[in-house]
Amino acid sequence: MGDDLRNMVWRGHYLGTRPGDLMLHVPVDARFAAQHDKVKIFGPYHLETMAIARNPARVPPVAGSAAVGLEVFTREAIGAEVDTHASDFLLHVLNGRLREQVRHFRSLAEAVEAMRRGEVAAVMGTHTELQGALGGEGNFALDRLTLPEMRASQWPIGMAVKADAGPLADALAGALAELQRSGALARLYAEHGLSLNTP
Repeated sequence: MGDDLRNMVWRGHYLGTRPGDLMLHVPVDARFAAQHDKVKIFGPYHLETMAIARNPARVPPVAGSAAVGLEVFTREAIGAEVDTHASDFLLHVLNGRLREQVRHFRSLAEAVEAMRRGEVAAVMGTHTELQGALGGEGNFALDRLTLPEMRASQWPIGMAVKADAGPLADALAGALAELQRSGALARLYAEHGLSLNTP
């Protein structure tokens, strides 16, 4: 995320891409924000959670501890987007016992397609991305995760601008408050088949 903030918000990419004025879907965390003083992180609008999309014929609901809920993935393959929290968690949980069954994909959408083809029995990622990739398809279950072994199973997401762009941040915070108050933000999520989870 630090690289994304540098490349997309305050400096730009070394290949010449100029930074944008605003970045969405940024974790709103005081400690993380303190480590990145060249940006202003604000405006939490959604509480993201980790989740598992699964083929219910092959994978039971994931509940309890990882030792109980994830044991099935010592036998069944599970997909994850490469270089993500889900991937890192799956490779290290249960002392690495799931490593041989973890399949990596360039995106969660590709992982969900592999689940549709039966190549993996489940996919781990963020609830919102999995919900979007599934597109309301009823053949698969989507479970939010609350495993105690996970260092972060939910976090608020918001926006980031350059640290010296205070007036822009204020204007965006005001616009966000109005979208939330009017229900427009929830409607926007619903139009795309997503559930808004207010922080």
